[in-house]
Amino acid sequence: MFTGIIEEIGVVREASSNCLTFEAHKVLKGTKAGDSIAVNGVCLTVTFLSDHSFGVEVMSETLRSSNLGGLRYGDRVNLERALVAGGRLGGHLVLGHVDDIGEVITVTPEETARIVRISAPAKLMPYVVAKGFIAVDGVSLTIAGLDGFSFTVSLVTYTLEHTTLGNRRPGGAVNLEVDIIAKYVEGLLPITTMSRSPEHSEGEVRQSGLTLDSLKEYGFV
Repeated sequence: MFTGIIEEIGVVREASSNCLTFEAHKVLKGTKAGDSIAVNGVCLTVTFLSDHSFGVEVMSETLRSSNLGGLRYGDRVNLERALVAGGRLGGHLVLGHVDDIGEVITVTPEETARIVRISAPAKLMPYVVAKGFIAVDGVSLTIAGLDGFSFTVSLVTYTLEHTTLGNRRPGGAVNLEVDIIAKYVEGLLPITTMSRSPEHSEGEVRQSGLTLDSLKEYGFV
């Protein structure tokens, strides 16, 4: 589990078909082989460590469904160690399980910030709500606005300086992870139409005991 608060920017030192090595410093403190580190928001298991770097093995599916497959020597990445129980949750609950890849559409300066519009696959847009959370390349961000196919986020100076998002330009691919709470809420809601989601075969109907009366009973409405 992660928070989307990036600890440092790492640098790719090796990129092969199934292995990535990153130069890093802060995230190595207290880290051992077998621990998890989020790289651009992708939860990966550390397979080896040195004084100033760590390596991970990457499955083909991860390379296909994230922007890690496009990493090359010298590229910069966002790094975050797994959340320690009892620590501050400065962002939101980030699993490190990327849902899909988005694309930067526009980058617009606004005083000291930048407004970035990002397109998202249609299947993710139902989970994107104004003032809600989303992780972009592992960075916890608040959604400032949205339309039918994209959303905007405002990047403050600190985010621009301490994550790789400050270097993103139109056309760049970014990893997207929507808020897990939205997915759980959807899972509890009754479905009255035929489901076509990846988790359910065509024609399967998902039922739930969550109703307006039960929400009232537990004080949600």
